[in-house]
Amino acid sequence: MSDPSTPTLPSLFQKRAVSGRTTSADVARLAGVSQSAVSRVFTDGASASAKTSAKVKEAAETLGYRPNRLARSLLTGKSYIVGLVVAYLDNYFYPEVLEKLSKALQQQGYHVLVFMAEQTANNIDEVVEEILEYQVDAIVTASVALSSELADRCQSAGIPIVQFNRIQEPSRFSSVTTDNYSGGKEVGLHLIEQGCRCFGYIAGWEGASTQRDREAGFRAALSENGFDLCFRAVGDFRTERAYEAAKMLVSSPELPDAVFVANDAMALVVMDVVRHEAGLNVPADMAIVGYDDIPPASWPSYDLTSFSQPADEMVENTVELLMHHLCAKQTEPRQRIVSGQLKIRSSSKK
Repeated sequence: MSDPSTPTLPSLFQKRAVSGRTTSADVARLAGVSQSAVSRVFTDGASASAKTSAKVKEAAETLGYRPNRLARSLLTGKSYIVGLVVAYLDNYFYPEVLEKLSKALQQQGYHVLVFMAEQTANNIDEVVEEILEYQVDAIVTASVALSSELADRCQSAGIPIVQFNRIQEPSRFSSVTTDNYSGGKEVGLHLIEQGCRCFGYIAGWEGASTQRDREAGFRAALSENGFDLCFRAVGDFRTERAYEAAKMLVSSPELPDAVFVANDAMALVVMDVVRHEAGLNVPADMAIVGYDDIPPASWPSYDLTSFSQPADEMVENTVELLMHHLCAKQTEPRQRIVSGQLKIRSSSKK
């Protein structure tokens, strides 16, 4: 004879129909375990026997129970959410990184919450203020920079920040980049080897370390071989600004025979203007090189020479740094610089 104090399966379903939501207490009663045992089964890293886990999961499946992550975060003080701040997604490189980063963090039990921000300090600070309201465990910034005041607040709150594809001076945060200076220098040497003698450069956003280092490396290669820029314009890493810079390029009194563009998204725009609006031949009239090696760079219609950034390796290093700060509670910033590779295609072969 059953114990009248023990809820039967129908009574549990009746309760669920009234409340509209199955609770961990319902699962515990059906499984014949304590509520804390249910919590341990659904908490990453917590201890529960195989027998208890099997009973709890069977009961949870029967009742259609799903653990409440928000409620758990109140108890543990962890949201298992990483805030990602990006300035733009029109560059193929960043949607690819977002997908890879989300999958890698999910394997660690975390989820990504994406926030868009402009490149101005005030807007970025406002966005990060909003992120902090979500009680995120960590922040990854891509293509943005934080004010020193907001950086102080994040650090005092114990929220680690990892900068992706960017370094902020002084180096208060961990960061992951390619060697942008060496990449820019390798581009310059390649164009010189192709016999180019008049060089143009279209810059990205001038507040970015990536832009600064790519241009510095490119200029260093030119200077060491007795050359200098004969044209320079700013594309700001944005399509519309890149178009304006390209129009200036093809109207320049001294037309360069080689142009290095600070990223591929802008380089594709420049190539279209050079070929289809100015009627010039690439590379016979003008060699063009980009940076990132996004998928369209290898399309036959562009076949763009580009310095490749290894997205998989950069994401892997980003996740490692996040876990280092979150699990080991280490606050000392670490900088990871990974090697890229110049992918030579027909856009630069004279």
